[in-house]
Amino acid sequence: MTDSAEPSQPAPQGPVPKAGDLLALAVATARTAADLVRERAAGVVEVAATKSTATDVVTQADRDTEALIRRLISQERPEDGFLGEEGVSTSSTTEFSGTSGVRWIVDPIDGTVNFLYGLPSYAVSIAAEYAGEVVAGAVVDVPHGTLYAAFRQPDGSAAAVKDGEPMAVRQPAELAQRLIATGFSYDAELRRIQAEALVRFLPVVRDVRRIGSAALDICGVADGTLDGYLEEGLHLWDHAAACLVAEAAGARWEATTGAGGRRFVLVAPAHGYDELRKAAVQAGFLPVESLPGVVPG
Repeated sequence: MTDSAEPSQPAPQGPVPKAGDLLALAVATARTAADLVRERAAGVVEVAATKSTATDVVTQADRDTEALIRRLISQERPEDGFLGEEGVSTSSTTEFSGTSGVRWIVDPIDGTVNFLYGLPSYAVSIAAEYAGEVVAGAVVDVPHGTLYAAFRQPDGSAAAVKDGEPMAVRQPAELAQRLIATGFSYDAELRRIQAEALVRFLPVVRDVRRIGSAALDICGVADGTLDGYLEEGLHLWDHAAACLVAEAAGARWEATTGAGGRRFVLVAPAHGYDELRKAAVQAGFLPVESLPGVVPG
């Protein structure tokens, strides 16, 4: 498991929090937030603004859900930091940086375009990070009500459940028999790189799915409905909670730099990770020099 550099957080102050307690708060908050998203989905959903491109949209439901999450967490843990997709960033303001060493990493609606179009694949994702390491995470599949959750034990191991039941990654399979999920950037040039790599990648796997929610794709690896996931252009809030869930279920994951220079995340069962990563490099999702033993020219 690796992750690319994130803004440094203040040194922890006070007692070390219990990951189980952080998970309980993440779960309760995610469920309440999912209720709000579900309520908004039943009404008229409209674009409130755009971000990186004209196709990278924000709805009012995104903003209201993030505000709800921040309020509920702040009521219980007012000294914690907060990093949310819709602009509340502890890395740029002192106001939300916190002093406890805990930072909440939130995606109020992961899969906003699906939400906008009424496609039933979007999630609320909440992770708790302590001293730079994600120690608890909850992902709620909003249309179906499914809860994926995990927390890190004091010995560093992690446990994950799906609606309260233990889950595990899919059994080993040849690369040609694996179903892999991916996604595409809002940036046209990066999308071109991804499309060209996909053409080379498709012939070597069973098939590729583009579902539209990184968090749910990664949780799909965790519960064995997918054999792997890869995508460039993610942000920490897209995958923080789900990657902990996947890791706890027997997956390996990595956040590195992709061929287009953006954050690239690869998740797969530990038993098939190296082979999938090599295929990602050979297809062009990752630069050749990212292969072990290859020295940049």
